[in-house]
Amino acid sequence: MNILISEDDSISRKILKTALLKKGHEVVETTNGKDALEALLSADAPRLAVLDWMMPGMDGIEVIRKIREDRSRPYVYTILLTAKCQQDEIAEGLDAGADDYLTKPFNPKELHARVRVGVRMIDLQNELNHNLEELRKALDQVKRLQTILPICSYCKKIRNDDNYWQQVEEYMSAYTEAKFSHSICPDCYERVVLPELEAMDERQKDRGEKNETHRHVSDMDPD
Repeated sequence: MNILISEDDSISRKILKTALLKKGHEVVETTNGKDALEALLSADAPRLAVLDWMMPGMDGIEVIRKIREDRSRPYVYTILLTAKCQQDEIAEGLDAGADDYLTKPFNPKELHARVRVGVRMIDLQNELNHNLEELRKALDQVKRLQTILPICSYCKKIRNDDNYWQQVEEYMSAYTEAKFSHSICPDCYERVVLPELEAMDERQKDRGEKNETHRHVSDMDPD
């Protein structure tokens, strides 16, 4: 997991970085709220952030409020790092949008436990987004199939959105998960297949009679 840590105290920042690197995480370091906000609003922003509450320029609370304003961006799970331990102060941080908090001086085991919770939440969010996207595609397919389809009266091809005519099987395969197994209905068997079989029998019969006639002629031909 790519994790941002924003801590102006160099010793605390080093301890955080070392602890996270040992667990295989990638770490992005910042020393103030302004740089942390810029990193979290970038195109490849980390999805999890450990933010010090008290930082120069812009504190952790303000950073969290800023990133929560844009709901179109991927959700960032935030852990607020603070020396504040009063319940009212902790409640203020959570009300501002923080997902969790860690009090100073922190225990590395507690840090890892809270980070694991954050990773699980991000994984669940990703899975939810994936399922929502699949549902959106399914609804789009249903909506498409509920509309009037332009179909050729003769060959039964369907015109797609690109004004291209497709066979029914090709169109349905492109816009649904339907699979086709081809067979012959009774009407088509009587109308198409049976006449073809009868014509084939007639041709074979004619060839048989011609072969028989040719054999008789050959028997009568003196050498």
